Amino acid sequence: MSRPLSLLDLTPIVAGATAREAVQTSVDLAVLADRLGYHRVWYAEHHNAPGLASGAPEIMIEHVASRTSRLRVGAGGVMLPNHAPLKIAETFRLLEAMHPGRIDLGLGRAPGTDTITAFAMRRSTEAMTADDYPEKLAELLAFDDGAFPDDHPFRTIRPVPVDTRLPPVWLLGSSDFSARLAAEAGLGFAFAAHINGRGAVPALRDYRESFDPSERYPEPWAILTVSVTVGETPEHARDLSLINDLLLLRLRSGQLGTYPTLEEAKRYAFTAAERQMIAAMPMRSFVGDAPEVYRQVEELADRTQADEVMVTTFLPEPDDRRRMIEEMARAFDVQEGWSPAVAVAPVAS
Repeated sequence: MSRPLSLLDLTPIVAGATAREAVQTSVDLAVLADRLGYHRVWYAEHHNAPGLASGAPEIMIEHVASRTSRLRVGAGGVMLPNHAPLKIAETFRLLEAMHPGRIDLGLGRAPGTDTITAFAMRRSTEAMTADDYPEKLAELLAFDDGAFPDDHPFRTIRPVPVDTRLPPVWLLGSSDFSARLAAEAGLGFAFAAHINGRGAVPALRDYRESFDPSERYPEPWAILTVSVTVGETPEHARDLSLINDLLLLRLRSGQLGTYPTLEEAKRYAFTAAERQMIAAMPMRSFVGDAPEVYRQVEELADRTQADEVMVTTFLPEPDDRRRMIEEMARAFDVQEGWSPAVAVAPVAS
């Protein structure tokens, strides 16, 4: 099965580097992906994460879309509970007006941060405890469709720009909750297998089997997102995987600083208990040279029946990320100009 290949970029900051350098690296890598024939690049929303340069995917989207020509650029994703749906609607309508046909809106349910930072974002205990993700999604879509009931207080609000509709909407998830919600709403779905590898097969199959066609998506479209560690040789890849292990260990202990270097990871003496903890974590990365990583990714993609593969990497160094992008493009034999037939709602009058 021939699948388009896409990229998730977390904008990591290498130890000793600056946020400005990290952003420029992300731009350079997006330009490379654009040239090689990747289908889309997405940027995530994380907060209180000093090792990441961007907590505002909408700014990265505009910055990168203005510097590329073909690549779709989107949010993977905007954390919907952190924001008012009207604000998201207006932000992404404007992005779509600026770069028509090239923007994606991916929506997440998690806060993208720790509890106290989420409280700082949401500003109330009610917002922290509310389980209203489906309701906020319905509100966002109602703003775009002009579909509020006559007695709703928001019925007279018209998100600007009024002559532009939202770009394709995707739900992101690492469990079956968002899979079912995306299927019920008739939206695209992206599963984060780099966060929960074991949940990918049941969630993506459930999405496809229960999909309810909509104006936005007459057919389901499922993205499998995976983390890959691509080395020059299998031995080199195993060395690089030590960075993944140390990063996961630091995240588990609340150390949110810059990403570890290969030298740091090689020097670190992992205890047996730490090794056991890492092995038990659901986050995972496919490790090997390009042919081996491709084989592993394709095997999982076939099992999940994914329509598209999106790769990311926990490695922070620009050279390692560039190798991953180039080698995965070669392994997947990506073709420039791929454009899957995903319907977009018509422009509002």
